[in-house]
Amino acid sequence: MQWETLFDGVSVAATDVGRIVGGLDPTNLWISVSLVALLTIVSRVRNILDGPGIATAIILGTIVGTLGHWTWLIILLAFLGTGSWATRWRWDEKQAKGLAESEDGHREWQNVVANGGVPGVVAIIAFVSGNWDQMLPVYCAAIAVAAADTFASEFGCLDNRVRMITTMKSCEAGMNGGWSPNGQMAAAAGAFMIGVLGWGLGWLLQGGSTGDAITFIGLVTAVGWIGCQVDSVLGATLENRGLIGKGQVNAISIGIGALLAWQLLDYIGWLA
Repeated sequence: MQWETLFDGVSVAATDVGRIVGGLDPTNLWISVSLVALLTIVSRVRNILDGPGIATAIILGTIVGTLGHWTWLIILLAFLGTGSWATRWRWDEKQAKGLAESEDGHREWQNVVANGGVPGVVAIIAFVSGNWDQMLPVYCAAIAVAAADTFASEFGCLDNRVRMITTMKSCEAGMNGGWSPNGQMAAAAGAFMIGVLGWGLGWLLQGGSTGDAITFIGLVTAVGWIGCQVDSVLGATLENRGLIGKGQVNAISIGIGALLAWQLLDYIGWLA
């Protein structure tokens, strides 16, 4: 595959300036370590994660940055930051209705693994293959599913127009498998945000080529939104029956999203 499909006129040859070079590249290592340190400080100061959550985030952040690319860490940080903001949005109302994630809005290590595990695997694949530029949209798609699900849950839980995704019958807000108009719009917005950020960072590192932004952003947004629906279906059919937990639902739906993006990219020739 020639990454020119996304960034016109930019070669993927290893010696070309425009190619994204991650992994153990000295510059990538230095920036990645600095971003992991920033992640640790922000998570502690803003109470985004608890102690074990921060430790887990450091491990996953190091994998994503040092095996993937430092821009991938920025995307992960953007998801973490906006996800925390979404969690605290109208916090008092959520807490009063029993819809809050925790007592003070922080996330635990299980949530970090559920949302960051698959992106970490994508980073490892990129490192082994040496194709960071080609794996960028796959990585973005995985994060987009996580962002779409988080936004849908946090912004949609206060919408009273909730229906069960498998039956389309009305159900209580916050119930696994429930969806609402506000939640669906929020899911699309979360996925779109990751698509725009991912393409923008890739555009910057590829030398400022205009590229096919619509294709990249459209694919990431669509996969992110679809992954959110998969999450709801799994919640309605398996989680509500106690067969799997919330973290497993998140991880499976994100994994499906990454595989879907991979297959779509391969089908249209971007991974050839």
